[in-house]
Amino acid sequence: MVAKIIAVVNQKGGSGKTTVSMQLAGAIARRKKRVLVVDADPQGTATRWAASAEDEKPFPASVIGLSAASAKVHREVKKFIDDYDFIIIDCPPAADSPVPQSALLIADLALVPIIPSPLDMWAAVGIRQVILNVEDLNEALQSRLVLNQCQPKTTLAQESLEILPEFGIGLAKAQIHHRQVYRQSAVYGQTVHDFGSKASAAIKEIEALTKEVMAIVKTQ
Repeated sequence: MVAKIIAVVNQKGGSGKTTVSMQLAGAIARRKKRVLVVDADPQGTATRWAASAEDEKPFPASVIGLSAASAKVHREVKKFIDDYDFIIIDCPPAADSPVPQSALLIADLALVPIIPSPLDMWAAVGIRQVILNVEDLNEALQSRLVLNQCQPKTTLAQESLEILPEFGIGLAKAQIHHRQVYRQSAVYGQTVHDFGSKASAAIKEIEALTKEVMAIVKTQ
């Protein structure tokens, strides 16, 4: 089976790319799928996340660093497509980086985590154009915005949601809310699933996103 490739992209830092990448990877791995996370960000956050896990309970997906591949990351990722069911590429938050475009050339799905605030949405306009440009070369590419750190009852969030349809990228139904357990996951090198009942709300969010993502890539 050739791996389904998911590129997690946004030129805005702090949008939650690594959180989405690692939580999604963990949730898919729990379904007995072979999952590889490609850490294409020079900051190496995904790599450090996995390295924080205890030896007796390693992170459920494989993680490799490929930030040095830069514009050729798509060539490096192709080497792994027969060894995994899913490959998730955590891209760097740099407007001048060639990595996102390279990753999108081979991706089945682009996920764009975005915090529902005007500043974050304005900053994400650049990645929308990158996705649109790559679609001419990768006609199979689909894309979804993923709302992260949502606080639904705030006026700011409600106003942001009203203008999202104008963004030009479809909005995922699943949303990730602002919860401390997401940060705790990174500290302990795990996913929200490992925190049991106290993380039940977060687990439901990640499960909803995982089911939605798997449905999208399997219908191509």
